[in-house]
Amino acid sequence: MVFKRLLGSLGVGGPTVDTVLEPGAARPGGTLTGRIDLKGGDADFDIEHIALELVARVEAEHEDGEAEGVVAFDRFTVGGGFRLAAGEPHSVPFTVTLPWETPITELYGQGLGIVLGVRTELAVAGARDKGDLDQLNIAPLPVQEAILEAFGQLGFGFRSADLEYGRIGGTGQQLPFYQEIELTPAPQYAYQINEVELTFLAGPAGVEVVLEADRRGGLFSSGHDALTRFTVGHHDVRDWNAEVDEWIRRLAEHRASYGSPAAYGHEDHHGHDGHGHGHDGHHHDGHRSGPGMGTVVAAGAAGLAVGVVGGMVAAEVVDEIGDFFEGDEEEEED
Repeated sequence: MVFKRLLGSLGVGGPTVDTVLEPGAARPGGTLTGRIDLKGGDADFDIEHIALELVARVEAEHEDGEAEGVVAFDRFTVGGGFRLAAGEPHSVPFTVTLPWETPITELYGQGLGIVLGVRTELAVAGARDKGDLDQLNIAPLPVQEAILEAFGQLGFGFRSADLEYGRIGGTGQQLPFYQEIELTPAPQYAYQINEVELTFLAGPAGVEVVLEADRRGGLFSSGHDALTRFTVGHHDVRDWNAEVDEWIRRLAEHRASYGSPAAYGHEDHHGHDGHGHGHDGHHHDGHRSGPGMGTVVAAGAAGLAVGVVGGMVAAEVVDEIGDFFEGDEEEEED
């Protein structure tokens, strides 16, 4: 629980709503369980519906640069159709299924700086109010964690993570945005690659792994990007260190013609997806900072462990989700 407030659109004396999520992180495609605690106001109210909305802070490219905004990416009606008497307490339990592409917000229990929330909407007597907002924590699927662990074992480090508005052509992407996890290169690839950007697109049958390498230029050649994609099953048993090393080796060694995105079923990486959002945007400059978090990385037995300068990320994300989404709500009300 992050926030609890009066049902603002009904003014003083209206019901209060408090959403309580089960402790611990959920997983993409898994269930989110909790309850919504209501407390009646100064009079009886007819509760028309109670809805949960999944929201995310997302970056978007535009002509003048980039901007951040809130994107709702799923919605569930979990209750309603009853009268809440004055002062009466009432709880509504819920279990909903998260989208498979729900972004990862933490790794090994440490935050990545991704801001997700569960917003509760209460419709009472024709008025609607987003009465409660809670931070949503998502841990990786087992196969996603195994791949990230392999990157760590190979010496790659975590740089940042963010959500980009737009679509990756040639994939089965369902949500209007995708997550990018930026990794610093392992020592054996540092002379070839500036960074690796990793995107997971999970679905019921498995996970698409999209890799992009920002390649270094040589004395007589400029650097360029290489993009490729692999599909893995949820229950695949592989030598993930060897698998990921092969992925990166192939990515690093692609020649410009062989490594063109079209060779792997993607749209032009510098093109647009029909919504005015290219998959490329700004993320080849090698200097994009993460969303307010500094990181250090410990590789080896612990894999791709995420450290935080000052250990403040968890608290910062809690504050940030409140400030960011509350600001968004004020704009909506205006």
